[in-house]
Amino acid sequence: MNSPSTQLIACRVVDGDKLPVESGGPEALCAAIKNAAAADAPARKFSVEVRVLGRSSLAATLTTGDGTVLPEQKFAISDRGLTKGSLERFAKALVGEVARATSR
Repeated sequence: MNSPSTQLIACRVVDGDKLPVESGGPEALCAAIKNAAAADAPARKFSVEVRVLGRSSLAATLTTGDGTVLPEQKFAISDRGLTKGSLERFAKALVGEVARATSR
């Protein structure tokens, strides 16, 4: 049986090589988004493009399953580089935006 989250979510990371090694890289970011979606927005289809702006900042564009493009989401840490935990918090915030958009 296939996991619904892998079928419903398209994740793309641009400039993932800018992520600090301790963050887990682009694969960890997409995995965090898919895990957050499975927990907080199951069966919701969306795509996300995350741009790594630097070691401590990200920007993301979300598109819902019906083609609605949500406002750009930004995330930054001021005192260090991104970590696995910070990627997980960003993922949860992104999925929250999708959940709110589809419930309107």
